[in-house]
Amino acid sequence: MGLRVLAPGKVVLVGEFAVLDGAPAVVAAVDRGVVCRVEHAGALAIETAEDDRFVRRALEAVRAPPARYVFADSNPVPGGGKLGLGGSAAATVAAVVAGTGGRWAPADVQRIAQEVHAEVQGSGSGVDVAASVYGGVLRYEAGAVTRLEAVAPSVVFTGVSAETAPRIARYLAWPDREAFVREMRAAVDAFPADPVRALREAGTLLRSMAHEAGIPYWTPAIDTLVRLAEEHGGAAKPSGAGGGDVVVALFPDADRSGAWERAATSAGFLLIPVKITEGVS
Repeated sequence: MGLRVLAPGKVVLVGEFAVLDGAPAVVAAVDRGVVCRVEHAGALAIETAEDDRFVRRALEAVRAPPARYVFADSNPVPGGGKLGLGGSAAATVAAVVAGTGGRWAPADVQRIAQEVHAEVQGSGSGVDVAASVYGGVLRYEAGAVTRLEAVAPSVVFTGVSAETAPRIARYLAWPDREAFVREMRAAVDAFPADPVRALREAGTLLRSMAHEAGIPYWTPAIDTLVRLAEEHGGAAKPSGAGGGDVVVALFPDADRSGAWERAATSAGFLLIPVKITEGVS
């Protein structure tokens, strides 16, 4: 066999939470994901250091042939532990592609992986699955993707991992989502013309929403990173619905981005160097 499948991770730039209500989001595929090696075996076997529920269900969904499916982090961050970069979605996508021998069209991979991921997680918009399938920087809306111009995000880990599902449940139980969804849509629409400003506005919306909905999302560490980003002429916010673990930032130029990264590192945060990358391959 000898098949090797690589699925990228993601950072959500604008639109988390609101995307669960059908609003668009901007997401970027990054070069820290999941790799699956397929090796000859007489029966289906799964090897992974992480929770195997996503990959096992994905392999079942595509009726994967008997083989040994070995999953591992691709380009892991030394000392980073579990980071909020869409690892479960990347693993699901990798499993779908590996289980079909890479023969299915991207739209089919997206559909099956999204169904599996939402089933196992209990909810989900599919934005992280789409990033892993198609790669690049995408506008995602209700399953449809549109490619946007590339940006160069800076990403840091605050040091505390966060669970996504409980925050999603709390958000969906919040009855006053209409204005938040409308304003987040406007931030996504504004992103192509001014990514830094759109990211800043999305962060403000997220902070207010989390406070009103009672979601433990915004942390003092995020406050520090946002302040440092503003001081360096950019903007920063949490990335994804997990919140508290990964912060993404955008700047007008590489010099200011680098200065923020150095300031964040000096303040004790873990820099996660990322590159925008292609989709599953």
